Order: sequence, then C-alpha cells, then structure tokens
Amino acid sequence: MSRPHVVVVGGGIVGSAVARRLALSDPRPDVTLIEKEPEPARHQTSRNSGVVHAGIYYAPGSAKATLSREGVRRLKQYCTERALPYEEVGKLVIALDETEETRLRDIEARALANGVPGLRWLDARELREIEPHAVGRAALHSPTTAITDFSQVASAMLDDAKGAGAQVVTGFEVVALERRGETVDVRAADERALRADRVVLAGGLYADRLAMLAGDGPSPAIVPFRGEYHRLSPSAAKLVRGLVYPVPDPRYPFLGVHLTRRVDDTVLLGPNAVLATAREGYRKRDVDLEVLRELAASRGFRRLARANVRTGAYEVVGSLSRRAFVHRARRYVPAIADSDVLPAAPGVRAQAMDPDGSLVEDFRFSRVGPVLCIRNAPSPAATASLAIADMIVEQLDLG
Repeated sequence: MSRPHVVVVGGGIVGSAVARRLALSDPRPDVTLIEKEPEPARHQTSRNSGVVHAGIYYAPGSAKATLSREGVRRLKQYCTERALPYEEVGKLVIALDETEETRLRDIEARALANGVPGLRWLDARELREIEPHAVGRAALHSPTTAITDFSQVASAMLDDAKGAGAQVVTGFEVVALERRGETVDVRAADERALRADRVVLAGGLYADRLAMLAGDGPSPAIVPFRGEYHRLSPSAAKLVRGLVYPVPDPRYPFLGVHLTRRVDDTVLLGPNAVLATAREGYRKRDVDLEVLRELAASRGFRRLARANVRTGAYEVVGSLSRRAFVHRARRYVPAIADSDVLPAAPGVRAQAMDPDGSLVEDFRFSRVGPVLCIRNAPSPAATASLAIADMIVEQLDLG
C-alpha cells in the first residue's frame, strides 16, 4: 500500500514544524511543503521580536495557554539539541499607576494558573534591580521568558524534515484546491499541481483566502496590521537588559510599545499596530486594491474601526511621529534620548476577525474534508509551534 501524501501549504515556522513532525512520524507519509516565496519564512516568522512567550497573559484553559506552555518546554529542548540561540533574559511587565497595578494582579493570577515558573512581584525599588534604567510603580518578573531567532528555528525544522525525506518546493503559489473524491489537487499559478491525500493550510497572512479555496467559509477574515519598530543605537542598548513590557489595557486590542533585547544584542522598541493596506504592506506606500475593497465591504471591520477610533488615532500618531513613538518607550526607560533611536524593519500581523468585528484571541482551526485549515495562529504560535504540530498531525488521522 502506498503511503499517504500530505501537502503543507506555507513555509513559516508553523508550517515548517508540521512538515518536520510528519516527516518524523512512524509510519511516515510522503510529505511536501510548498511556499509561494523563493525561500521559506520570509514574513511573520522572520519579522518579529523573537520572544519565546512563557504564557503569562493567556486565559487559563485556552489553546494559547496550554500549547504555549508545552511549546516552551519543547522549543527550549529543541534549541539546545540543535545548538540554536535560546536565552532566558527574563521579562518585566511594569505597572505605572494604581489602575495598572490592579490589572497586573489579574495577569499574575492568570500566569500562576498557567504554571509559569519563577514569577515574582516586585516593587519600584526591586524592579530596578532587574532593569536598572526602568521605572514603575510595580512589576511582574518572569525570569524564564526567553528570546531566540525564529527564522533559524524554522530553517532547522525544515532541515530535519528534508533529512527525513520531505520535499520543499518554493515559488509555488496556490490558486486552487480541487477535490478529487478523497484526494485534493493543489494547483499553482504556473499550472503545476500536486495530488494530496491530506492538506494542511498554514498560510498566515493568507489563511482566510486559502481556507475559502478549500471550501471553508470566509470567517474569520484576516485583517493585516503593520507593526513598526525602532531600535536603540549600540551605545544605548545597554539601557535594557531583557524584556520590558507594559500592562495591557483590556479596552484596546493590541499590547502597546515595549522594549525587547534580541539574540544579536540589539534592542527593539515596538511594535505599534497600524492598519496595513496590503497583506504584505511593510511600507506605508504599499497598497493592494483588493485588500481595500475587502475592508470597505466588511461590516465587521466597520464595527471594529468604530469601536477603536481613539486607539487607531493613537497608533497613527506613533507611526507618523518618531518622537511620539519614543515617548511611549520612555515612560518605562526615561534615559532613552531621541538621538538613541534608529529605524528597524517592520512586520505585518495576520489578525483574524469574526463577522461581528471582534478580534479572534485564541488559535483557531477548521476542517474541510481532507483539508485542515489553520485559521488563526497569532503570537505565541512561534513559541508553541512544536506543540501545535503535534496536535495538527493527530487531527489529520493518517491511520
């Protein structure tokens, strides 16, 4: 009997983890990973801050909470085995006033329920022992929160997959998924085709469009948000030892500007979150008319926009004014000067939105016959990638 053929669409870290897990399975299917770009991991995987999230914020019992905790354990072990960067630099979540301190206590309760190890509550003096240049009323310290380079991790995963017999095909942009009884023909724009017994869609910024090609519904829809970063100059990078985060405001959908040390010892400021006018809208001038039409026709997006007018204006100001952007970071590290801040590469976040305009908070998956669709895999998907891969392969029911 021939082995089943599984096609994984998307070469980011989640798709790479799935291909690796399939290729190392026993019995092993034939595995092909396809990617529309000339090389894998060019988008969200390589355009992020590199934080390995410990599971502090997520609702206990949610997929994010359970998969991130298992993912951290697996990722740390994997990076050690493959000699990949993994540094537990620690995270401070800093409350600036009494209201934020109350919310931080709620976050502490969530983190404890999720089993995040080593948590400490710090007062204003104690937090400066961790981050000497930071200020705040109180802070929650997660000493095991780590950093890595997710593009290196994804590359290693694909090397493992190829070493176990998987094929990786680049430049393959999927334009059709055609059912042929129990199989699926995966068709490319250049008329190439692959016949698959199972398909996993890990398309990130194109998750909704790919799912609809498979016959799934239009929701949740992907709304692209550009995250703009700055970085500290080499002389100013010493102002931040690890990770300095704000307390999230539950009224707003995004976290806000934070400071992140990376494995190359640069320190990022950001990201903000401004609506992108293209799925790969890394520059302000990047405009895709199809994306604009989708947003204009979406009742859910209009509801989202109306509910977040003030937030949207606040983010736009930070996008247009570097001084305003830096001011937000300076609330936590006052010693940062305007002259210390340099531009850094932006990213685009694939934010899933339900028809009522609410943003999808948790991971979301759907199944259409032999096709498994990853409809929403935001942060901490990179952290949780190995655990997500295990779950997906189990759901494929390869026999």
